[in-house]
This record gives sequence, structure tokens and C-alpha cells, in this order.
Amino acid sequence: MKKLIFFLILSIFSLPIFAQNFKYAFVSDTHIGSANADEDLRRTVADINNQPELEFIIITGDITEMGTNEELKLAKEILSGLKKPYYIMPGNHDTGWSESGGVSFIKEFGYDKFTFDYKGYRFIGCASGPYVRMSDGHIPRDATVWLDSILKKTPKDMPIIFANHYPIDNSLDNWYEVTDRLKTRNVQYIICGHGHNNHQYNFEGIFGTMGRSNLRAKDSIGGYNVVNMTKDTVYFSLKKPTQELLAPWRKIPLKTFVHQTLKAYERPSYDINKKYSDVKELWTYHSSANVVNTPAYSNSLVIFGNSLGLVEALNRTTGKKVWTYQTKGAIYSSPVVKNQLVILGSGDGYIYALNIANGKLVWKVETPNSVLGSPIIDGDVVFIGGSDHSFRALDIKTGKVIWKFDGVEGAIVDKPLIYQGKVIFGAWGRHLYALDLKSGSLVWKWDNGNGNRMFSPAMVTPVATNGVVYIAAPDRFLTAIDANNGQTLWRNKEATVRESIGLSADSSTVYGKTMQDEIVGYKTQSTDPGIAWRLNAGFGYEHIPSMLIEKDGKVFYGTKNGVVYAFDPKTKQNLWAHKIDNSMINTINVIDGKNILVSTMDGKVTILQSKE
Repeated sequence: MKKLIFFLILSIFSLPIFAQNFKYAFVSDTHIGSANADEDLRRTVADINNQPELEFIIITGDITEMGTNEELKLAKEILSGLKKPYYIMPGNHDTGWSESGGVSFIKEFGYDKFTFDYKGYRFIGCASGPYVRMSDGHIPRDATVWLDSILKKTPKDMPIIFANHYPIDNSLDNWYEVTDRLKTRNVQYIICGHGHNNHQYNFEGIFGTMGRSNLRAKDSIGGYNVVNMTKDTVYFSLKKPTQELLAPWRKIPLKTFVHQTLKAYERPSYDINKKYSDVKELWTYHSSANVVNTPAYSNSLVIFGNSLGLVEALNRTTGKKVWTYQTKGAIYSSPVVKNQLVILGSGDGYIYALNIANGKLVWKVETPNSVLGSPIIDGDVVFIGGSDHSFRALDIKTGKVIWKFDGVEGAIVDKPLIYQGKVIFGAWGRHLYALDLKSGSLVWKWDNGNGNRMFSPAMVTPVATNGVVYIAAPDRFLTAIDANNGQTLWRNKEATVRESIGLSADSSTVYGKTMQDEIVGYKTQSTDPGIAWRLNAGFGYEHIPSMLIEKDGKVFYGTKNGVVYAFDPKTKQNLWAHKIDNSMINTINVIDGKNILVSTMDGKVTILQSKE
């Protein structure tokens, strides 16, 4: 009898303590800025307000269509009409094309990740990217650091509900960083958006539910989910504004989570590093936030910024931190070094010049919006574009504005090209621009004829030779443009080159990285040459902007899955490959044929060294 009583007591205390029933609204993918989106969201807000039994609202990302400041303000204005608390996170549409690099989302809503407790449950919501560049989905490095801190403070038996924009699967390049953490806790289920449909998931033993988009799509009205938490089961039901709540389409048992260890789940493989064992990481530094820019280097330092606005300088030999400088916005601008200065832009709207020796501020220039573009230097002039529809030329010594061109449509997010007395750059507003280097006046602007901003030539660094400028926008064409007048000379789509190109050291060949396995070469000429050669590099499906850089007879580039490749442009053969992590490789800074400086979106910065 005593054993039976003991067993009953043990059973009671081994179960999670669930509080009384409650309901909440689960809204996703509102896409403010797309057709009818504001009307659909206003209807949903009014509908939720007419249901006093709903205790709060969780909104799982893609709040806007393009992440513009205007779209975010409108979304905030509509959501401010909710009478109950709401918790919100950004999705890839809020960050991937964001003119502020995610800064404006935080300004409008106060955060990009959240946690709160309600009736015995801990709700945790993480941001997800990609940020400013095209890549796979990614839980930001600062969010995983934050998640660790939250879980550390969470009692082991406390039931957890996790929310993210993406499904927690390999549509995120670091999905396992979430599942591995949650499986050590009493996780109940995960909710997500992104797919625009109600869908049932199982994330490595964790129940998951995708919620439909709030957009009406082909229907006459949008919709969302009502989540009913009972003592032992959670129910998901579709709700369309002004219509009756439908019967539950999804139910999940609420019970103590037990991690199943018998099944092996997919994880990234690093076996490629065994194949090319002569390639070594001299050192690797892991920043506390994403690094989505190309680090600069001097004789003694490596310098870069991260998505929390921190500029970090590392000892070039050891990788140890030497100094830091804190800005107030995410940094996506690749720094440049000259005259003992480090120059870069920040999401806080300033262009900074720092003393390279100690990181102290030398000068800064304020602009009305974020500065995500990367600077380039010609003589004593710094050229850099921002998100305020402007491109500037600054005196390198003082930061004084020499000229400003304010006719840019969309945000500037990449590095310009200086060629034949012009500065040439693209923007998220459909156009490539050529400005007079001395005066800043418009010489020409080019577009590919596509009205969709997502096909803008914004994320490719142009290359040029013999009077021809070459670019590859997301429309998957390699395009040759007359440098004098901006006229299209030819466009080639044979190889689906997307945003990643490079120019050979002798300027005879444009290299292109395709979206499936291949590197291709095109002869540089004013008439369409077709593809001169193909190299099956074997990197798989690919879509990130990571330019191809040639130096000392080798060509280097990175991929979306954290692998750096080098090939011989003469023999058209891979030389080596090395995997750093499982996130996007930014455009590489090649020191010489043996040493390259690499950064990844997950915040790793390393110097790779290869033997001959």
C-alpha cells in the first residue's frame, strides 16, 4: 500500500502543472504593402477585438512585404488597434529587403524576439532572417545567445511554447540549434508561419503547427487561427473575420516532453574538410551576433561590424579582440581601411570613421535613414550609398560632404564600382546608376524592365572592362551594359547566374556562380559570347550573393551552406573546399593565394590558409 501511495505521488509530481484553460489568436504573414493586406489585417484586428475570450495575440512574421519604414509604420498603426496584448516577430520579408537592416522593426515594435509567461506556460519567440542578403532562413546568432539565456532561467519542468516565422526544419540553415536546445526542456509545441497554409508538422519529435497567411489570397476574406489551450490538449481552429469559428483542424496533446534519442536526425556534414585536410583555420572568432559583411584587414588587425551594431577589431595573427566600437544600429556595411581610418555605415543612420589603432571616433556623418551600403575609396574621397535615396561623396579626412545625389529609388545595400570617371551601383528600386565621379550628377541609369523590386540589381557588385559593365541581378541574367550610356549590350540566361560574379585578373573572363553546382565563364566582349566553359564544382543548389575573387592564379567564393571553394581558372578544376559553419559565406577578402579572410552570417570570422 505504501508503495502504491508513493507511486501515485511520484506520478503526480512528474507531470507538468497546467493551469486553467485559455485561448489566444495566432496570426501570420500579414504582408502589409501587398494588395489588400491592410484591409485584411484591419478586419482581423476588429474580429479579434470582438472575442473577449482571446487573452493575447502572437504574430509569426512577414508583417510587411518589403520591410520598408512606411510599411512597418502602417502595420504598427493597424496592430495598435488591438485591445489585448500582442507579441510579434519579423520574418524574411521584413528583413531580407529591409531598408534599415531590421532596425526599423525594432524601433516600431520595441523588440525582434520575445518571452512571456502565461498561466504556467513560457512562450518564447525568436527572430529569423535572412537579413539584407538572400540566403536560407537563419535564426540570428544573437537570438540563439538570447535563447540560451532564457532557457537557463527556465525551470526544467516548465512547459514551453516556441514561436518562429520559419518551420524549425532545414528551411532554416541552423534549425538544429533550436531543436537541440528545446529537446532538453519541457517543450509542448512550436508554431510558425512562412508557408501561408495551415499545416501539421513534427520537428524531430516536437509537434509543430504552421498557421495560414492572414491574406485573402484567392478568397474574398483573410483569416487566422484561434488556439484553445485546455488541461491536456491544445486545439487549432480556423477563424475568418465576421464568420463562425470552424471546428479544430489540429490538436496536440499537452504532456511532459520526452526526448527520443533512438532516432538519428539530419545534421550538416563537415566531411569535406577531411578531403581537403591541407586547408586550416588559423583562428576562428565567433561574434555575439550575425556578421553580414566582408571584414577588412590591415597589417595587424581584422575589422568588421555585427548585427547588434558592434564594430570589432581582432588581432590578425591570433584572432583575439583588440578593440570595439558600439553604434546604435545593425551593421551590414563592409568596412574599408585607409589612412589609419576604418570607414563604414550603420543602421543607425551614421557613416563612421574610426581610428584603426584604438577604435576611437574620428568623425561621423548623420543621414536621415540607415546606411547599409559599403564604402569605396578613390584618392581622398569616400563614396557610399544609404537608405535615404541618396549617394554621397565625402572627404576622407573630415567626413565633409563633397556632393550628394538624392535621386535613388530604394535602399543601397552593396559596394559600388569606380570605373572610367563614374561611380556605379545598384539599389532595391529596380535601377543601376552611374554618377559622375567629380560632380555626382547622373550620367545614366539602367533597369532590366521588370517592375518587381525583388529583381533589382541591388546585391551584386558590378565589374567592368573595355567599356562594358557586367552585372547579374536576381532575374538570373548575366547582363552587359555600355559604360558610356547605360544601354544594354546583351543579356544571357543560359546558366541562371544569380548575383554572384567576378572578373578574372587579366579582365578576359567574367566568372558566374550558377544556382546549381556550376561555375561558368564568359568572354568579356560587347556581343553575347555565350558560355565559354563550365566547371561542375558540386556545391548543390545555391542562391547567395558571394562574389568570385581571383588572386595569385586562384578563384575564391563562398556558398549558402558555409563552404568556401577555390578553383584553378586555367585547368577549370576545384583546388579545395572548406566548411566553416552551415550559414551564408559573405564575399571573401583574399589576402593572397594562400590566405583568405572569411566571415559567415552566423558571426564566424576566420582566416583560412591553404598549402600550395
